[in-house]
Amino acid sequence: MGIRFFILPAILTFALTTALSARPVSYTGGSTVMYFSDELKESVYYHYSPSYRYSLGLEWLKDKVQNKNYAYLRYTHLLNRKNTQTSQRNLYFQSGISSEGIDRNFIGLHGDWETRRLFTSFGLKHVQTDVKDYTEEYIQLGLAPYLGDYGDLHTWILFKAKRNSLTNEWNSYPVLKLFKGNFMVELGYDENDEWDAHLMYRF
Repeated sequence: MGIRFFILPAILTFALTTALSARPVSYTGGSTVMYFSDELKESVYYHYSPSYRYSLGLEWLKDKVQNKNYAYLRYTHLLNRKNTQTSQRNLYFQSGISSEGIDRNFIGLHGDWETRRLFTSFGLKHVQTDVKDYTEEYIQLGLAPYLGDYGDLHTWILFKAKRNSLTNEWNSYPVLKLFKGNFMVELGYDENDEWDAHLMYRF
């Protein structure tokens, strides 16, 4: 049945009953649980942030490329953050070492820039495996159809384009992003009939 059968409905139900911030590093002492699903993987990821500068975590992953289940020990570091009166930008380094061996790992960069109205982000990740190494990359552009107040449900309508070196083809599709309080959900459906889902709860 897979991780999705149990985790996705539970998180969606939880979202409806709780009061989001899409940052891979939390506030000092904070924890975050995330769920990811796309054509390459399905995973549940927990991380703890000893400092607002970095986080340490564990990701349980179903690898759809290798048809294997394993875990990653992950480290994420905030390389740069710039706040102004109207915008914020962030740049992160990410890395992981597989439970199947230190030679199976990934490294990457991802960043974002946003105002209350506009949002853009990118990601670049190189994955080393025992079968075939590959690279993933994406960009997202979007806008908020309305400006909510603090504590409101916030909505973004995004356009996402992504590519991996296994197929070497760009895939583009719309994504809906919702967040309120400590919970966020991003849902897209690509032209290959695959869900692209990211759910997050911070505590």
